Amino acid sequence: MPKNGSRITYLLQRYASKTCSREELEELFAYIASQPEDSTLHEFMETAWQEQQPGATVPDVDLNSVYHNIIPTTPVKRVFPFRYAAAAALLLAVATLAFLWQRPNRTSPQDLPAIQQPVAVISPGSNKAVLTLSNGATITLDSSGQQVISGGNGNQITQQNGQLVYGAAATADHIQYHTLSTPRGGQFRLTLPDGTKVWLNSASSLRYPTAFKGAEREVELQGQGYFDVAQNAAQPFKVKVNTVEVQVLGTGFDIMAYGDEATINTTLVSGAVQVKSGNNLQRLQPGQQAVFNQQSHALSVQEADVDKITAWKSGLFVFNNMTLTAILREVARWYDVEIAYDTTPSTELYGGGISRSLPLADVLKLLEANGFNHFRIAGRKVIVLP
Repeated sequence: MPKNGSRITYLLQRYASKTCSREELEELFAYIASQPEDSTLHEFMETAWQEQQPGATVPDVDLNSVYHNIIPTTPVKRVFPFRYAAAAALLLAVATLAFLWQRPNRTSPQDLPAIQQPVAVISPGSNKAVLTLSNGATITLDSSGQQVISGGNGNQITQQNGQLVYGAAATADHIQYHTLSTPRGGQFRLTLPDGTKVWLNSASSLRYPTAFKGAEREVELQGQGYFDVAQNAAQPFKVKVNTVEVQVLGTGFDIMAYGDEATINTTLVSGAVQVKSGNNLQRLQPGQQAVFNQQSHALSVQEADVDKITAWKSGLFVFNNMTLTAILREVARWYDVEIAYDTTPSTELYGGGISRSLPLADVLKLLEANGFNHFRIAGRKVIVLP
């Protein structure tokens, strides 16, 4: 579908200003889907991202892969209507609110009173955390901070914007433990003394030593984290989550272990891990997920949508056959809100994606426009309505 640059630029500008007609939108998405490497598209994405994230580069994420299976092959009651999924994903990468085609006989989101009433804007989460030292002292961290913190074993600990970096310990005679905790509405990155990189999602914590001694490197996780483990065959890396242990040598994997979720999920991206609970030991291959049921204590292995599960690292909610209640648990943690139900939520399944950089009201509009439930914001509470 050959087009000149001025036409594409025009369509992109119309999209960004939310003035596209449906015909123009279909024309733009069809072109992006057929020409994803077009230089005009990439220049637009870079410019739009810089306007919203000064100094940052467009996230390194395979968005075509993220959205490859976003429209399920099995029937579901509702999905977000991204007819050109990969195309929509490219524009979601620059945190632009996607247009939605309305289903017949559905009320337009602009006409819905539930979330159109004047309310305080609830912004998305950001880089923030609390570092608890071995003596109980706490240090507040945020996205703009730059500081050097003295470690208990002579580590130089540096806060660099949204991440905390540990240098190697000068001494390791007496191992001390630190805990990095993210609140609801927060996320943070951490580089451990061995070079292992950890991404902590909202409402999560990681307890770790300031130096790794002995036969293994062991940390304790609550909530959700992604690990890029520094290789050291002589000193295996272990993550403890309640009664579950994840043992690795050098690999990338995600663990989701929130208390309000029914399962603890370990998803392997690369390398190999072993997941152990009691006498049950499961070895994962890349693309597999170990699922531990927190009630029955059963441990099983299944194939996993890795890109969907790790999309939070790149600023996206990605849903694939998810119920509204499961989605709202993620929303509650990221926006630090309470979810209250004035009705029984629908059991329809959702597919699609939403940028995590949008205000809460915009996320709820997208869910409203594609489901049966409405929402009302009251302070920091989201009330689910019929």
